[in-house]
Amino acid sequence: MSLYVYNTLSGKKELFEPLVPNSVTMYVCGPTVYNLAHIGNARPVVVFDTLFRLLQTHFDSVTYARNITDVDDKIIAAAKEGNRSIESVTDEFTAKYREDMAQLNALPPSLEPHATHNIEPMLALTQTLIEKGHAYESRGHVLFAVESMADYGKLSRRSLDDMLAGARVEVADYKRHPGDFVLWKPAAEDEPGWDSPWGRGRPGWHLECSAMIRAHLGETIDIHGGGRDLIFPHHENEIAQSRCAHGGDYVRYWMHNAFLDIDGEKMSKSLGNFRTVRDLLQHYRGEVLRFALLSAHYRSPMNFSAELLEQAETTLGSLYSTLRDVQDIELDVEIPLADEPFYQALNDDLNTPVAIAEVHALAKQLHKASAGERPVLKARILAAGNLLGILQQDPETWLQAGAGDAISADAIEALIGERQAAKLAKNYGRADEIRQELLAQGVVLEDSREGTQWRRE
Repeated sequence: MSLYVYNTLSGKKELFEPLVPNSVTMYVCGPTVYNLAHIGNARPVVVFDTLFRLLQTHFDSVTYARNITDVDDKIIAAAKEGNRSIESVTDEFTAKYREDMAQLNALPPSLEPHATHNIEPMLALTQTLIEKGHAYESRGHVLFAVESMADYGKLSRRSLDDMLAGARVEVADYKRHPGDFVLWKPAAEDEPGWDSPWGRGRPGWHLECSAMIRAHLGETIDIHGGGRDLIFPHHENEIAQSRCAHGGDYVRYWMHNAFLDIDGEKMSKSLGNFRTVRDLLQHYRGEVLRFALLSAHYRSPMNFSAELLEQAETTLGSLYSTLRDVQDIELDVEIPLADEPFYQALNDDLNTPVAIAEVHALAKQLHKASAGERPVLKARILAAGNLLGILQQDPETWLQAGAGDAISADAIEALIGERQAAKLAKNYGRADEIRQELLAQGVVLEDSREGTQWRRE
């Protein structure tokens, strides 16, 4: 089965074929580690983790790089504000980022290049751009000359004048053109800096990704991903740097996820709707957050709300209940993925909503299936779960444990025992009271011939 992806550069879905047969290179812009990751940061992580999983079903070699930006104005400001070293800030928030993304069932990337570990490639790229007439030095800065590239703006489909009119561009007298962007800038004595032919300084943000991609993945890569907010200026400037320095395509398929709103409003600190992943994990399990993020197509804007999360929790609970009913069935079944509707949906530009709908359809079939049909249906559901990064836990554990539980599992079991005793004594009023008490605390009882099972809502 072939994989099709939407290429931002061409503006259409295209058949995905790697430059090197059976070997894929993918780079996704990672965090600037000065604070906790918010839920908007998590969307590209979940999207491209799902793509990473899918690519591995097609190709023997998939190299997925996600960088760490550990030198930046915001990091310097955070360190000064907290009276801390730069390293302590970046080490803390890099570790917390990894922890939070792991809670979302995101696989570790193949590579995680840090900006501060790749200064030499950045210096080399800057020097090459100067030598080829695409960059110039001015008062300790080195700037890319946007007018030196004939098709600058091709990714965002805007002329240079249009881009400048719609963007906050630093107007400085050391620039030849207002749109020229910084490759290298001076560093103050109390800021991190490195020696260079242009004086002690540090790299510009755009330069970092171009240099790290070439150093770790090569001059041309297959997929570059990130949020739509990065198309301009970040990805536009990456293209300018890399193509002007080395020629070639730089990136063959550009993929961008859409924005995420909180309760219908664009997320921002000023609106008070800024939600960190770590805060959300105090109330919802990571798999719930992941499921919610996958519920909309990655190129569609999504409204992230409490209602969405509650729906995701309920849906996952239902799927785990289905799997609990067949947890004693041992699997020795090969699933031909190419025949699966959920797999076909994912190969159509990562259509996760349709893939999820197909998982629901499989669960419905499983409820009605004969004993002989159940192993294959269970295997198909788990195969879909592996690709989507969901249904990764033991069903009983999932159903009996939740973030911020109001009542312990031992207490629930004790009340179930009391309820059973009440029923044996024909005290049905008390038995009903216990059911309602547990329901009020988010615990649902499910009676069957085998006894009483429970799950949290």
